[in-house]
Amino acid sequence: MRKLKFFIAALAVCACCFTGGVVRVSAAEENAYYLGGMTAGFLLNAGGVQVIGLNEVVAEDGIYRPAEQAGIRTGDTICAIDGISVKNIDELNMLLAKSGGKSVKVKVKRQGDTAEVEISPVKEKKSGKYKIGVLIRDTLSGIGTVTYIEKETRRFGALGHGVTDENHESMQISDAKVYLCSVIGVNKGERGKAGELRGLFLNDKTVGTAEKVCKTGLYGTFDAEYDFSQLETIAIAPVSEATIGKAVIYSTVNGVCPQKYEIAIAKVDAGNRENKNFVIKVTDERLIDETGGIVQGMSGSPIVQNGKLIGAVTHVFLNDPTRGYGIAIEHMICE
Repeated sequence: MRKLKFFIAALAVCACCFTGGVVRVSAAEENAYYLGGMTAGFLLNAGGVQVIGLNEVVAEDGIYRPAEQAGIRTGDTICAIDGISVKNIDELNMLLAKSGGKSVKVKVKRQGDTAEVEISPVKEKKSGKYKIGVLIRDTLSGIGTVTYIEKETRRFGALGHGVTDENHESMQISDAKVYLCSVIGVNKGERGKAGELRGLFLNDKTVGTAEKVCKTGLYGTFDAEYDFSQLETIAIAPVSEATIGKAVIYSTVNGVCPQKYEIAIAKVDAGNRENKNFVIKVTDERLIDETGGIVQGMSGSPIVQNGKLIGAVTHVFLNDPTRGYGIAIEHMICE
């Protein structure tokens, strides 16, 4: 993926449930969650075949640009050919091959709208395959931070905000994979420019699946084989228990192990409906030295106060990377 904006930025997202109610933690629910803070790599379905560029097709009798001439643009998503749904590159190639060069009706999505255009595939001289002159992808990848994992169900919540592609369209979840990820570098944040974590998917082995994305984050299930033995357990607390003052966040800004960093909660806004229930400020000089403050990829970092999980980091202030917003944990677990 040109990196997905799993980042700490205001994003256009799909609507989902919001509850302003109070979370009540019973004795049975005490320490019912594993504390997150680990960075994970997410591989999401693009909701079709996304056009990332246009090119020419060299045929026996000349050079053609079928997609460009039909009005296809970079950023469009090809959803169907002749009424048959297209979910990935293999399906697109199969339908183009079946056309035998005859005109096909191509359904595309652009900035939320859909349209249908006619394109005549051209047989490429070199490969002998029918092509329409597009550079395409069917998955997007990026990194983000896991906030919590429910002990009993292994259900996890991450990011604390929605996910969109570079066209600001909400992502669709279909057979999305979660991978172990190591942070190998940091572009430090500075005034007017958000920094970012640079992560590396460790291997091809998945550790879970992502099943849902909405306004409050990305959700799914960790595999039963995942090693939970090293994870800390924690209880949750409602936003009503949060106070202005000292707290900590757990983030991974180097390697694979989360570290605890000191922050201050500057404001509590229980009724905010934009995932901005807390205004936080990084006070830990170690984190400021390493990242400049809050950077892209840290969204989802759990916020802990008085030994309980109260929320997750979601956004950064572009004019001051040491400051940002957080979402109350009760608004994530309602999903």
